[in-house]
Amino acid sequence: MSVFDGIPFFAGLDPTRAETFARQCVRKRYSEEELVLDFDDHSTDVYFIVSGDVRVLIRTAAGKEMIFGDFGPGKFFGEMAAIDGAKRSANVTALTNAELLLVPPAVFREIVLHEPEICDRLLRILTSRVRELNTRLFERSVLDLRHRLYAELLRMSAPRKGHDGQSIVSPPPFQHDLAARIGCRREQVSRELTAMIDEGLAEKIRGGLVLLRPSVLEKRVQDAMNDAD
Repeated sequence: MSVFDGIPFFAGLDPTRAETFARQCVRKRYSEEELVLDFDDHSTDVYFIVSGDVRVLIRTAAGKEMIFGDFGPGKFFGEMAAIDGAKRSANVTALTNAELLLVPPAVFREIVLHEPEICDRLLRILTSRVRELNTRLFERSVLDLRHRLYAELLRMSAPRKGHDGQSIVSPPPFQHDLAARIGCRREQVSRELTAMIDEGLAEKIRGGLVLLRPSVLEKRVQDAMNDAD
């Protein structure tokens, strides 16, 4: 069994080369809430998530946080430092018990530069991340708090099984986490969520936050975008 087994990014890697590279990589376990990477670290390994979930964020000296996103199995992070050698640009913490594969930068570059299928996969993933960051930056620039919250909840949600036309954010998001995602205070998020529930747009259940009419939220976000042009 190779250390690369079960990691989609490495699908198609030549088995012989994989065996050689595997000797230079290591799988490491992290406990819930354990720090994986810190802002300004000089390390350059790339981290691939085998199991568990991690959170990527920036935390100021005063303790204010901006959450970039949560990554689960099959995802990876830390590739920028492996490519340019610069210090880490974000903080990464394990949300749950997690197992990660640490790939040295030289191994990562060797694989990417000599495996066309994997190189294409990396380019597509990085392009997707840039597009998402561009969208979020635009939202922060032109949308008010209410519509930023709508957009973030839509991004976090998935179709609710057995309920056509509804979506669900599961597990239910913490209000301070939502605030850190969209750049506001927890109290502001609380007021907006209450307003959504009163309007029949959302419902809190044990398993999550249900978006009862996501199509309405999508239209409101799009209308707000158009009004900002």
